[in-house]
Amino acid sequence: MRKQILISAVMLIVSISTFAGGILTNTNQHVSFLRMIARGASIDIDGVYSNPAGLGFLEEGFYLSLNGQSAYQTRTINATFPLFGTEPRKYKGTASAPFIPSVQAAYKNGDWTFSGSFAVTGGGGKASFDTGLPMFDSKIMGLLAQGGLNSSMYTINSAMDGKQYIYGLQLGATYRVNDYLSVFAGGRMNYVKSGYEGYLRTTANTGYENAIPSAYLPVIELDCDQTGWGVTPIIGADVKLGKWNLGLKYEFMTNVNIENKTKMSYSPSNPNLQEALKPYEHGVNTPNDIPALLTAALGYEILPTLRATIEYHQFFDKDAGMANDKQKALNGNTHEYLIGAEWDAHKRVTVSAGYQKTDYGLSDNFQSDTSFSCDSYSVGLGAAIKLSSKLKLNVAYFWTDYRDYTKESTNYNGLPMPGKDVYSRTNKVFGLGIDYKF
Repeated sequence: MRKQILISAVMLIVSISTFAGGILTNTNQHVSFLRMIARGASIDIDGVYSNPAGLGFLEEGFYLSLNGQSAYQTRTINATFPLFGTEPRKYKGTASAPFIPSVQAAYKNGDWTFSGSFAVTGGGGKASFDTGLPMFDSKIMGLLAQGGLNSSMYTINSAMDGKQYIYGLQLGATYRVNDYLSVFAGGRMNYVKSGYEGYLRTTANTGYENAIPSAYLPVIELDCDQTGWGVTPIIGADVKLGKWNLGLKYEFMTNVNIENKTKMSYSPSNPNLQEALKPYEHGVNTPNDIPALLTAALGYEILPTLRATIEYHQFFDKDAGMANDKQKALNGNTHEYLIGAEWDAHKRVTVSAGYQKTDYGLSDNFQSDTSFSCDSYSVGLGAAIKLSSKLKLNVAYFWTDYRDYTKESTNYNGLPMPGKDVYSRTNKVFGLGIDYKF
């Protein structure tokens, strides 16, 4: 039992997905996504990410886009466990990304278009859990209860800050084969940088110092940075027939191993604790693959001033390696369904809105206090404002409504007692960007 507690105490590796997309992928790398969502058939500068083959139908010239997004997310666990009392105990974490920049550029000359981008392609925030997590509290309380001790005799104090960024530098070339077909080939260099800093302390209350064996009072200080990199090959095609436009893209799976750069201290010193901390020792490598992604979008010009797009994404999560082969616990891959429309309300103003539904292949064995996902739907709206013939301003607001995930167990966190966790999330993003054609 003590070994289980100590293993849990160092498993506070917070999975941060601040933006839309799959478990490890951000799909909103341009503000146009926030305001319309379904951009997979775009023939504009945001197509550098969403539809790179469509760049073949741009007018000739050089295009540059600068974007900034600000996101705020909460993660809440309402835990029901006999030792917590009759009411659920609430644990809340916050994840913030005050400024997430991205840059896209493209140069069209004849049948060729060369493009590149730099963006945060995964993660993109910092999560803070100031009051610990139920998996820690329940395990320690369960152990001490078996020894005849109650919660008035000791105090559990734990907290952790986690941050995760995947920076992506993408380069590629688009070739317009004929009047209706364009193709793309390129790649993205991904650099992963994560950091986790926190502690777990269990102390005896005044008057009970001699009642609780010191071996039951773990004290851990953890400061762990993780880095890794991998390359994503990307191919795409775009078919434009009159008012219809079909955009296709496939991003291959990216093999990534992240390496620990760790400082830590712990007590008491015993083999169980040392074994539990091995995954986080300095120099240890952990798989953190980025799953393959298939996108398909069909756009239609309903009127000269009104356009609509439907789109589908599949993230092949079950093929992407995770720590301890966690991907095998998924019931299936991630599927996203998107729809969006934009209307030229004025010769200088285009308004737009969109909807996205995300279904993960979740299971109880995949979900944990330290890393959980929830099926969701997202809504985005905004406008594109032509400030001049060459300069356009994009502004948008995007929010996500998550479906609570309930995980019940007769052996809550490995203890011989029932328990239940209800996982909840919120997400709000504001974006502002400019597009310029030289």
